Amino acid sequence: MNWIMPSSVMLVLAWLLLAFPAKAELSDAQACPDSLNFTFKRLGEDRNENLCETYKGKLILVVNTASKCAFTPQYDGLEKLHRSYKDRGFVVLGFPSNDFAGQEPGTEKQILNFCRLTYSVEFPMFEKVHAAKAMADPFYHSLAKMAGEYPGWNFHKYLIAPDGRLIGSFKSHIKPEDSRINQLIKEHLPHG
Repeated sequence: MNWIMPSSVMLVLAWLLLAFPAKAELSDAQACPDSLNFTFKRLGEDRNENLCETYKGKLILVVNTASKCAFTPQYDGLEKLHRSYKDRGFVVLGFPSNDFAGQEPGTEKQILNFCRLTYSVEFPMFEKVHAAKAMADPFYHSLAKMAGEYPGWNFHKYLIAPDGRLIGSFKSHIKPEDSRINQLIKEHLPHG
C-alpha cells in the first residue's frame, strides 16, 4: 500500500523541526564557553583539569597569586569567600605566577605547602602560568581581552559568570572582602 503524506502534515512537521531543534543541535548551544575552554595541571598533582568540564555553570573568581607579595595575605579573604559560597555554585581558582618581581619563585610543591600551611587554602590551585601581558598564557590573554586589561601585579581578580561572561575585573589592591566583589558574587550565584 502506497501512502502519500498530505502537504499540510509535511508543513506541520517542517515547522516542528524548526521550532524544536534536534538534541544534537541543542548540545551545541550547551557547549563550553570560550572563556573556560582551557586545561591546566592541578598544583602538586599529575592530573590535568579542563576548566569547562569541572567549573562550567559555576561563578568563578580567577586570581593570579604569589607567595612573596605584599598582597599575599589576600589568600585569607579568598579562602573565606570560597568557603562562604562554594555550596552555592562559587569557586576561587588560583594561578601562581612569577611574572611580577619574581614573587613566586618556588616549586609547585613549595607553593602548595605554603598555601595550605600558611593560609589553609582549600580552593583549587593550578600550575604556574604567565599572567603579564608580555607572555600571557592563552587563558589570561582571553580574560584580558574580555576585561580590557591584563593583570598589572599579583592578585588581580577576574569574575566569570556561570554562563562564561566576564562580569568583573579587580586590580590587586582591591581585597576579596571589598563590597563590589561581594555584591557581584551575591547577584550572580547560580544556586541562590
